[in-house]
Amino acid sequence: MVTLKEIAQLCNVSVSTVSNILNGKTNVSEKTRQKVLEVVRRTGYKPNYFAQGIRKQKTRIIGIIVEDLNIFSTAPIVGAIMAYCEEHNYRTVLVDMRLYYKWSNTWYNDSQKYNSVLQPSVKELLSIKVDGIVYVAGHCRIIKCFPDDFGIPGIVVYGISDSPKYTSIVIDDEKGGYDIAKYLISMGHRKIGVIAGTPDNIHTMKRLEGFQKALFEEKILFNPDLVKYGDWMRASGYKLAESLVSQGVTAVFCMNDLMAVGLYHYLYEKGIRIGEDISVAGYDNKEIAECIKPGLTTNEIQLGKIGHEAAKVMIQMLEQGYEPAPGEIIKIPCRLVIRESVKKISEDASLENTNPVENSMD
Repeated sequence: MVTLKEIAQLCNVSVSTVSNILNGKTNVSEKTRQKVLEVVRRTGYKPNYFAQGIRKQKTRIIGIIVEDLNIFSTAPIVGAIMAYCEEHNYRTVLVDMRLYYKWSNTWYNDSQKYNSVLQPSVKELLSIKVDGIVYVAGHCRIIKCFPDDFGIPGIVVYGISDSPKYTSIVIDDEKGGYDIAKYLISMGHRKIGVIAGTPDNIHTMKRLEGFQKALFEEKILFNPDLVKYGDWMRASGYKLAESLVSQGVTAVFCMNDLMAVGLYHYLYEKGIRIGEDISVAGYDNKEIAECIKPGLTTNEIQLGKIGHEAAKVMIQMLEQGYEPAPGEIIKIPCRLVIRESVKKISEDASLENTNPVENSMD
């Protein structure tokens, strides 16, 4: 089924111009109006509930549902959503489900627990007639939070909607893993270990896909033995460090900064100099990345941009009749932050199968 955006592209005009014509506004030329109407007739386009302007009474309130405000990624996203809405004369109402506080991570596959909190949250926002709802996840996964017949626009942020009717806005994790690997390779490293997150996690899978893509482009054989799966916590970074170091890696890519801190602690204990004997890169750019010594090279997740994009798309749907393509996923790239934890080495050094632990004890 053709969308408003596609109509606009066929006519070489903006989405707002098409919306204005369909809503009977006269601030366009007659030639443009006829051109748009002809394409509408030819394609059989039918304006949806929002494009028709059926819902005349707007509250200019956007609801935000978060899984848990204490998750590190959530507050910056919410702050950016609120700021953008405020700039465009919309108010926001926040509902914090506090899922991690209540059940840690035991609710992921428990639909009864999840819906016991989600459904009242949605009903609460609908009762005050919000114009749309932005759902902010705590970590990326497939999420069923809006029914297909939901009466107002919905957007899923930091997660992926199970329904193609709703836009999802996520980190570009594949590019993030790719960029880290490309940087390490550019610094001479070819034997790179990985301390990954849990194997079934979307962040893990996408970052590893990007990492492998970079190795392939550089004609470096991917070695699965150099990938160790942790649980995103500091202790797993510490625990997995010995296996990688003993295999003679010259650099380690940790899929979050917290596991990198665990790796740092292991290397400190063994007298292995970070940024000299071995290089380390993280992911997230949490405050700790700048505080530890040497400063951790890492990928900054641009949480503010994610929130900004979510609010922007929501307001476009409300004011311009914007219709996302089915299953639309908007990916926000990370930003590489270079500090002192990665050393440039020669190609010969990267190919040597030496053990930094043994070297540090000579």
